[in-house]
Amino acid sequence: MNIKKPSLLVQVLIAVALGVLLGQFMPDAIARIFVTFNSIFGNFLTFAIPLIIVGLIIPAIADLGKGAGRMLLLTAVMAYGFTLFSGFFTFFICDPVFPTMITSGQGVSEISETQESLKPYFTVAMPPLMDIMTALLIAFTVGLGLSAIEGHTLKKAADDFRDIITMVITKVIVPLLPLHIFGIFLNMTVTGQVASVISVFLKIIIVIFIMHVVLLIVQYIIAGAVGKKNPFVMLRNMLPAYFTALGTQSSAATIPVTLQQTIKNGVTPNIATFVIPLCATIHLSGSTMKIVACSMAVLLMNGMGVELGNYAGFICMLGITMVAAPGVPGGAIMAALGILEGILGFGEMEQALMIALYIAMDSFGTACNVTGDGAIAVIIDRIAGRK
Repeated sequence: MNIKKPSLLVQVLIAVALGVLLGQFMPDAIARIFVTFNSIFGNFLTFAIPLIIVGLIIPAIADLGKGAGRMLLLTAVMAYGFTLFSGFFTFFICDPVFPTMITSGQGVSEISETQESLKPYFTVAMPPLMDIMTALLIAFTVGLGLSAIEGHTLKKAADDFRDIITMVITKVIVPLLPLHIFGIFLNMTVTGQVASVISVFLKIIIVIFIMHVVLLIVQYIIAGAVGKKNPFVMLRNMLPAYFTALGTQSSAATIPVTLQQTIKNGVTPNIATFVIPLCATIHLSGSTMKIVACSMAVLLMNGMGVELGNYAGFICMLGITMVAAPGVPGGAIMAALGILEGILGFGEMEQALMIALYIAMDSFGTACNVTGDGAIAVIIDRIAGRK
């Protein structure tokens, strides 16, 4: 009898619950075993992040530069524009709202200070091969170069390296994330900060869900104005894709439903069959919203300031990085860890909280992504000349 493995979301929720429960009475000697694992896994993540950036971004950019000409450029620009809009929309909503919900230093900084009480039994140094900015510069330079030349050898090597990195993410990092998150929440419980952190989590999740709905309405109002269609009828037609994505947590797995409903909205079939699969890879407005909002919350929890100057660069870079997000649950946050560390200065603790927050809402972000793909298709259909 085959027992279906729980989804990543269920695993993370179980990990958080067990960490909170067991942390109240687990002996320190046993808890330190998980602290030791967290130390090793955190060091491995630090080592892997530059490789993830290089391995995913190079082939993603190289693939965008070939084969479809004007239509590809239009779709890529539109997807990036929607992603940027999502990021800045999120910033300007959360900037005044989050400080009223989150007390400065509510949890994370205190955890970092008291973490000395639970030390790992040993650590394993895993220095990265390069820093984050070097990895980004290499990825953009080589990716853009491959998109402009006819070379095949380096492109094949980049594709193979991407497959290796994707396998590391899907077979090593993602399966171990629940245990890592369990250790984080176990440690927070032992140090007495878990209650405030979880209360903040719940507030953030509610705010982000409301923003998702508003973002989709705005996207379809824009699409309706350009395509001269009723935005709310189009949005209603896309609900099957939205709910399919809620269940699958995968933009790629939802493509057939998204395509069907997009054509139902009056988009020319040949345009829909080009735009929808492409946007499933390069358009991640919902994921961008979650990452921007969660990162702002974590910074406030850590007593750090949230500045538009820093976030403008972060959002622009995040929009490009999202193109490289692999089509697996949690893939977008894995791709974003590098710029979270390089631009916002996130350490191991902040990254772990980001991962937990992101995965808790992963299905909603995916649903927002694929539903927004339909709006982009309507706009591209109109620009391409359909009356």
